[in-house]
Amino acid sequence: MGSGHHHIEESLGDRRLGVAIAVNLLLTLAQVVGGLVSGSLSLIADALHNFSDAASLLIAWVARKIGRQPADHFRTFGYKRAEVIATLVNLVTLVLIGLYLIIEALWRVYEPQIIEGWIVVIVAAIALLIDVATAILTYSMSKRSMNIRAAFLHNVSDALASVGVIIAGSLILLYEWYWSDTLITLAIAGYVLYQAATLLPKTIHILMQGTPEGISIEEVIKVMESADGVINVHHVHIWQLDEHSNALEAHVVIDDFSQLANVKVDIKNKLSRGFSISHSTLEFEETHCEQQPC
Repeated sequence: MGSGHHHIEESLGDRRLGVAIAVNLLLTLAQVVGGLVSGSLSLIADALHNFSDAASLLIAWVARKIGRQPADHFRTFGYKRAEVIATLVNLVTLVLIGLYLIIEALWRVYEPQIIEGWIVVIVAAIALLIDVATAILTYSMSKRSMNIRAAFLHNVSDALASVGVIIAGSLILLYEWYWSDTLITLAIAGYVLYQAATLLPKTIHILMQGTPEGISIEEVIKVMESADGVINVHHVHIWQLDEHSNALEAHVVIDDFSQLANVKVDIKNKLSRGFSISHSTLEFEETHCEQQPC
């Protein structure tokens, strides 16, 4: 019953992502056409940012499909890290887009262009409505997935960018402040780079098998050594299999091998309850093994 409910939720989530991807791709096309016709760089900047979001949703959708595959003899830990790799691809793309927008915006300072304000405002207003709708589609899913949460935040930032473009278009219509288009473009580019800089270290940390955030190896060792019969714990390694699963391997010195089964269960329970470590590999040694090989 629970498995069937989970499967229905996953299917519904896939359909929501599919709708969000299709709508955002159509929006991107409309924004690019509008930007080229109006001459607005900020509208094209918003389109590129929106395209990165659509691509991010598409990559996340594909990664979700791959991540559900069971472990096999090629991937003994399974395919869950596909979503982490997808996140890295999306963030690198964001960095490249952000740098491109900055270069284009600075070039506009030397070669100003006439911009059709009405086209900018109308297209950006449509974009704002679609961005809000996409954010609503992905909101519930963002609570359970780091990748979808990032996509949700991107959509929210897209909505803010669309607001900025509308402001730029209005300033052009009212005061002919064409420089406001360049300023808004730089602001969008800065925000894109900020998002990438915030999420990139966390993604690389997982891929580099870093210790999960909030977990202290010293504290883990202390808790493990508090189990009855444990003399010493060493050679401890802790990493994340994916954003939800933590793993550990360690050598555990005990004083009585006849109690090994009880000690193992006690340690695994402590690791699960205290540190959300769902997968642990423990190498048990007797007390004298610290002085000589066993």
